[in-house]
Parts: sequence; structure tokens; C-alpha cells
Amino acid sequence: MKARIFRPSKNAMQSGLAKTHRWVLEFEQTSSRSLEPLMGYTSSRDTRQQLNLSFDSKDEAIAYAKRNKIDYQLIEPKERKRRIVSYSENFATNRVEGNWTH
Repeated sequence: MKARIFRPSKNAMQSGLAKTHRWVLEFEQTSSRSLEPLMGYTSSRDTRQQLNLSFDSKDEAIAYAKRNKIDYQLIEPKERKRRIVSYSENFATNRVEGNWTH
């Protein structure tokens, strides 16, 4: 039984950062998925795939995994680099050709 601990990234469809501050412990798939022949649904016998545990901090998630003897993989989040630009920079006299901000 192996799990991964990570902090979810920002939703690409929204500009907000909601639900990105908590840490998630998610179990990896242990058995293969199968295709149900009549309806075409994808199914699996592994019910741990459906389980996602949320924690307030990375340390709490690691402590839970150690306490329950769960092998885990820690995935550190990549901090985003914020580039502050303005529309007026497109018309600056010292602008390098091809360096548009939009």
C-alpha cells in the first residue's frame, strides 16, 4: 500500500487559490482497471483509490502515514513565479522586439 502526499495546484479555470493550502494523502492504484462490457464503465476492485485525506500541514500528513505504517512519497509543491507587468510596457521605447506582456 503506497500513498503520495502533495499539495494540490491551482485550478486552471479560475484565478483564485482556494483549496490549495491543504495537504492531501492519496493512495496509488494497486490493481488494474477493467472495462464493464455492457455499459462501458471503467471499474476497479481497489477501493482505496477513492480515498483522499486532507491535512492542514505537511507534518500532519507524514505523521498519519507513519502512524498507520503507510509507505508514502512526498511531492513538494513548486512555488509559482509571479511576473508583474503592465500594459504600458508594450509601448516602452526600451522594449526588446518580441517581448510582449500579453
